[in-house]
Amino acid sequence: MTTIIIEPSRRKGEPSLAGPVLFWVNPGDTPFIISAANDRNGLRHFLFHGNLLEIPGPHTPSYWAGPALGAPAAVLALEKLIALGAKNIVVYGWCGSLTSTLRAEQIFLPTWAKSEEGTSAHYPGPSPSGSDDKLRNQLADFLTTSGYSVQQGPIWTTDAPYRETKDKVDNFAGQGIMAVDMEFSALCRVASFRRVNLAAVMLVSDELWHDKWLAAFQQKSFKKLSRRIFLDLAGRLEKNFND
Repeated sequence: MTTIIIEPSRRKGEPSLAGPVLFWVNPGDTPFIISAANDRNGLRHFLFHGNLLEIPGPHTPSYWAGPALGAPAAVLALEKLIALGAKNIVVYGWCGSLTSTLRAEQIFLPTWAKSEEGTSAHYPGPSPSGSDDKLRNQLADFLTTSGYSVQQGPIWTTDAPYRETKDKVDNFAGQGIMAVDMEFSALCRVASFRRVNLAAVMLVSDELWHDKWLAAFQQKSFKKLSRRIFLDLAGRLEKNFND
């Protein structure tokens, strides 16, 4: 019998999350997101190395949480969010493209993940891990209706972005895997284990399938688009995806 030493829990004085959570990954998004939360009279709570922002809503609040880069940090934050009561979590992050059919500044909704990170294996559950179908399809419908170019498909999750090789990119692309990130497979495994709903929205930040790496994330147009997508998702979450 496995006896876990530390179980995540809600402690005295910590909030009880009554609404959906928009969980952002990238530290570079943080100053803008905190400013946007302040504009909405958001209340800031402690969340390890990140932020938990409570956004007032017409009926129940919604929550913005992050950043948490990489699988271990993201899982640490997700476990706490679930312990606080989160049931529906939308992850917002960036990904790299492995195929010419997925281009920079398009939106990608990962369906399942090939894991090359070290966190998932500590949680029992089905392999490969994947997002919640209903929540992902609701997101796809919303984003498409909002005018975004959206694709869905499998992703590769790695702990070592500086060890991505051309052979690996070609191999995974040949298996139909379309993108790469650093958190998704672990987050899905934890969500399955804890029986909560989780899906991810990713903006394609770079293209790895060229002879030379193409990075779009430093461009002003990319940063502006990333902020707009976050706010559009936040507005949708304020209405609650269960409505």
